[in-house]
Amino acid sequence: MKIHEILPLELTDCEVDGSSKKRVLEHLSHLMADQLPVLEADRLYQSFLYRERLGSTGIGEGVAIPHCRLSGCDKIRGALLKLTEPVDFDAIDNTPVDLVFGLVVPEDEQEEHLAVLAAIAGLLQDPDRRRQLRQANSNQALHDLATAAVAS
Repeated sequence: MKIHEILPLELTDCEVDGSSKKRVLEHLSHLMADQLPVLEADRLYQSFLYRERLGSTGIGEGVAIPHCRLSGCDKIRGALLKLTEPVDFDAIDNTPVDLVFGLVVPEDEQEEHLAVLAAIAGLLQDPDRRRQLRQANSNQALHDLATAAVAS
């Protein structure tokens, strides 16, 4: 699965004010629920929080990939946020996070979940891509950079 298949422009937000990990997850949950009626914001938020309690989804280099599996979710959905100021995400390298790629997967799609997580991590591990994403100044530019990265 390619990023453009799960990341619509409407779920790309280039200038997010997030004062904490919880506020970022709350914003992510509301953004996804507003655009995807099959998802409820509070349920999504609680699922992201539950996953964070298992271990931080901050993968290092200022990147986090909060993710969860939900019953009732009909297909894999993603959202990309670029924060205006980095926030502490309890990342493995203790670096504050400013790039967040949220992922919601149907409960029964474990293999696809892992494959998509690997693709997103691969995209965000490239230092040049991270720099380009951080320089994006609009939702469209951020979306184009994220979706083109996997296509190339």
